[in-house]
This record gives sequence, structure tokens and C-alpha cells, in this order.
Amino acid sequence: MPPIIDTPCPQLVPGDPGYDDARRVWNGEIDRKPAVIAQVTGPADVTACLAHARAHGLDVTVRGGGHNLGGAAVADGAVLIDLSGLRTVHVDPDTRTARVAGGATNADLDAATQAHGLAVPAGTYSDTGIGGLTLGGGFGWLTAKHGLAVDNLISAEVVLADGRVVRASADSHPDLFWALRGGGGNFGVVTEFEFRLHPVGPLVDVGLFFWELERGAEALRFVRDLVPTLGNTGLMIVGMTAPPAPFVPEEHHGKLGYSLILAGFDGTEAHAALARRVRDTLPPLFELVTPLPYTELQKMLDGIGFRGNYAYEKSVYVEDFSDGLIDVLVANLPAKASPMSATPIALLGGAYTDTPDHSTAFGGIRRTGFVVGLTAICPVPELLPADRAWVRSHWEQLLPYASNTGGYVNFMSDYEQDRVKVTYGPLKYERLARIKAAYDPDNVFHHNGNIKPR
Repeated sequence: MPPIIDTPCPQLVPGDPGYDDARRVWNGEIDRKPAVIAQVTGPADVTACLAHARAHGLDVTVRGGGHNLGGAAVADGAVLIDLSGLRTVHVDPDTRTARVAGGATNADLDAATQAHGLAVPAGTYSDTGIGGLTLGGGFGWLTAKHGLAVDNLISAEVVLADGRVVRASADSHPDLFWALRGGGGNFGVVTEFEFRLHPVGPLVDVGLFFWELERGAEALRFVRDLVPTLGNTGLMIVGMTAPPAPFVPEEHHGKLGYSLILAGFDGTEAHAALARRVRDTLPPLFELVTPLPYTELQKMLDGIGFRGNYAYEKSVYVEDFSDGLIDVLVANLPAKASPMSATPIALLGGAYTDTPDHSTAFGGIRRTGFVVGLTAICPVPELLPADRAWVRSHWEQLLPYASNTGGYVNFMSDYEQDRVKVTYGPLKYERLARIKAAYDPDNVFHHNGNIKPR
């Protein structure tokens, strides 16, 4: 049988062996059936897919890692452009740059760059796709030291809605390059990213400290006081259930509380001094302080949830842990139903604030603050309705304390248009809408945090 799309790449339609596996994404709740899944091998295949979709009036979706909890990668009756086979990473250690194929994951990128003692800020889950992560901004453990993924993007190869292939950079299509750095998948299919790399590792210093819920307010206030002194240290504090991990004493398995994770890149002595400060100020219920390969740090949160779990999330940006915000966080954590559901709160500071706010499309103010994630992750579908309601109720109570109620575009399960506009703010949204009109006037790429063409 000839391929449905006029290109030789592998293609799957309903009923084909492998079709059901190929349409599944990270969130097990998503059960959508595209008309055809094109497992593209390069830009020419993407161009053919877009031409086929135009000719037959079909929607288009794009899949990288499939990690978006809203299931943006797949839609019923659509042409699914599957980039997951494009995972090569070419590192030039002399220029400290990497060219990364559009379907690569964090794990692919980290393995290739760490072979040369290099890295780029890129998320906190190893199987997250580089494409979606970068186009939304891309924060990670290295953000305080080296900024966001988009702050380190040099260029991108993009297949536009009309099928043209362009290289966007500061010198070529600079308006598109600005929009790609935070504007999501609105402007084309990125088949290759070029990143600036930094010396990192191979060993880094990690500290994890856990306090039970009864001391949650104390822990969050301690973090508030700690942040101004951290420098380049990466920080995340997670409201969570203590897992049955080897480093967790058995008597504390299943205990509700807060895990503070500190990632140090400035030497073991400095990190040890920071760990002593934590221990002396607020002794934890248990802790893990150890050097780790950077690649293992990048996998540290993978165990919070697994591909196929049922999931939902929302977020807000906040500039400080006010007492009122802390009270809301601590009061709501016990209401979650699933042991995997959590509130990951990441620090955005240090080098993150060095990039002027207007220089990228990223939808977060470039001042020291936090992105507060509210994530429902359920091993069985029966738990999801309760934890979805928990996320929504918790989020509504956080709104009075938020500096941006739209939150991080990569932490959206519901793409409400008003939330997307709030995320970017009126000036950025207006500029994004004009660029969208220039590069995708028919809004071909709309299964995302959509920017409508002006």
C-alpha cells in the first residue's frame, strides 16, 4: 500500500501495527486518534506532511517527547508530525555548541554533552522532549548559573506553515527567532536546535532535605530566607509524599511534607557549607547529601510520575513566599488523593535575571521569583477527577499572591485563551500575534498555547 503522504518516511494509520503505541503520549488520560502518524526523518518529510494537511483540510499536530500533559501532540483526525525519531545530538567541544535534532530528549542531550563535560539548562525530567521544553522557555537545575534554554539558543531550523525551511537566528529571521524563544510551537516545526554549552560536571553536588507537613510552613519560610544567599545554586522545593526510595528511612515512607533539593555547581566545600546551614537552621526529618553525575541529577525527579500515568497541571509565577502564600500551600497539600501528585516549586533567579525581559518571548518576568507548579499524577484513572479538582481549587487560592496568573506555558493542561494572553502580557502577546500573522497566517499550528494571528 503506498504511503498516504507523498514522502517515503514511515506512516501509520488506524489499524496498523504500532499505531496505538505511536499515538500514546506521557499522560495516560489522552486517547486521541490521528488520521495518520508520519514518523518523519527530516525537514523534507515535514514539508510533505504540511502540504498533505493543506490539500485535505486536516489539522496538524507536532510530537517531540510527548510530555505535554494537555496532549498537544495528538488530535483526532489530524496529521501527527512525529519527530521522535530525530534524536541525534552533534557536539562541538571546541566551540562549545551542540546541534540537537527536534525529537531529542533531555537524556539524549545530556548524554552527548556530558561526554565532553558540557551542558545546557534543559529541564528537570530526563524524558522531556527538548523541542517543547525549549520553545516554552526551558528552566532547569542550571538556570541560576546559565539562564533558560532559550537564553542559550543560537539558532533553529524551522519548517514554516507554507513548507519553507529557514534558519532563524539573531541575524536571519530575527523576529521569528525572538518568537521561538518562549512563544511555544506556534510558528513552525523546529527540526534542529543549536545551543551554546557550558562546562558542567561530570559530578555535581546535590542535597535533598525533607520536612514533614507539620513543619512545612517553617521549611517554606526558611527557603524564603535562603534564596538571596544562594548565588548559582539550583533550588526546587516540592510538596510531596515521601517515596519508598532507598535513601528514605522505611518509617517515613508515605509521609507528607516538603523536599528541598539544592543543586550545587561551585564545589563540594561550598555545597557542604550550605548543607550545614540547612541542617543547623531547621534539622530535616531525613536528608541525602552527595555528589552525583549531572546526568543522574537530571533524572532525580523522574520517579514522581511515569509515562502512562493520568495527569493534569496548572501553575502561577510568584515573586516571594509571603506568609499568606505559604499558608495556602501548606493547607492544601493534604487534600491530594494520589501519592504521586505534588507541588514542584522552582527558583528562577541568578543568571535568569541577567537577560532583559524584552529580548525573548518568554512569558515570565525576569526578576527573582518562583514558578509554582500544581501537578496531579495518578497511577489509576479513578484518582484523577479528585486531584484535578484539587489542582484547580489550589490554583484559584494562589491567584491573589501571583505575579503572573497565567503561569508557565509548559505547565498548562488547559489552553484557555485568556490565560495565554496573561502569561505573555499585552505587549509581548501583541508582538507575537503580528509575527504569527507573518509566518502562520492561517493558524496551522494551533494545538498549543495558541497565539492567534493578528
